[in-house]
Amino acid sequence: MVEFLSQWHAELMNPDRIPYALISIFIALVIGMITGPLAGNANPFLWIVIDKVFGELGDRLDRTERTRSDLVFRGFLLTALVLFFSLVLGKIFEWFVLENSGYGLVEVIILSLLITIGSVWFSLLRLYFALEKGEVGKGAYYAISVSTRKNLTAGDDFGIIRSGMGLLARSFDKGMVSPIFWYLIGGIPLAIIYSSLSGLAWRFGKDGFSKGFGSVSMTLERLLGFVPSLMAAVFITMSSSITSTSKVFKNITSWLDIKNRAPYEQGGFPLSALAWVLNVSLGGASQDITGSAIKGEWIGSEGATAQIDYKHLRRAIYSSVIAHILFIACLCGMYLWGGGFDFREMLDFSG
Repeated sequence: MVEFLSQWHAELMNPDRIPYALISIFIALVIGMITGPLAGNANPFLWIVIDKVFGELGDRLDRTERTRSDLVFRGFLLTALVLFFSLVLGKIFEWFVLENSGYGLVEVIILSLLITIGSVWFSLLRLYFALEKGEVGKGAYYAISVSTRKNLTAGDDFGIIRSGMGLLARSFDKGMVSPIFWYLIGGIPLAIIYSSLSGLAWRFGKDGFSKGFGSVSMTLERLLGFVPSLMAAVFITMSSSITSTSKVFKNITSWLDIKNRAPYEQGGFPLSALAWVLNVSLGGASQDITGSAIKGEWIGSEGATAQIDYKHLRRAIYSSVIAHILFIACLCGMYLWGGGFDFREMLDFSG
């Protein structure tokens, strides 16, 4: 039985890639905490590249006066172009990794550009300290606005904090668990394809209110991101067992509650899990930085408060840290099971 599980685990994903993933997480953490968000954007670097390379073209194609079918077709063409770009980029990186003696370092650096962690915590900590001092200026939430693509200038502190918490949940899902999940399965090329799709969905998806233009990229991202999104939500829920102010049983049973849950396009399982862990209401209506109305659902358990302050934000950051630690611990366990340590010898009592 142990041998079957080990073989199944090895067929599903390559355990030899796990050390590279762990080092990439460390690099993204340290550099992100030192430098902060790049140009105010705390998302993965590849998302920023997608925005710079294809953002202007997409804005020209995304004309709201067009019919929905026309916008869907235009979105399909842009998505196909981005996928071709991602496939070529992935193959180039894969060839470069194999042709260089320092392939391990190159692979680690490339993977670190597909994930995010330190810059997100940097942005949320800046907001937290500003809220604690009662000095919330535009600089305190600028990175959150850019990273979530939401206009926060007209909102109150409650809305800014809700957006910040949403960034924590989504970045853990789409900027950490999902790209590493696909990296372990298909290496750098598949991780780049997923990260490009998620970056395109972030840029044009508008939380599912894109009027058709972002629907193709959002659908493809959902196909690839559904399973790792569930995994991310599990880690966030598990973080409640360490957060003293959380009710573990309530957070587990919340998975059975079909009310007040986030649609996938608006954060899905991870955002819902975070709302239940903190017993707050997240989501709600907002405005995209382009001026589009985002009629988001209210997420959270019955009776949860939407008037959240810096103390709630502190708990959210703490839950995010614990969720990342649990994810890293899971990767270490997978590495040990997959070959880093031979459990079959340990379980062989015959001598």
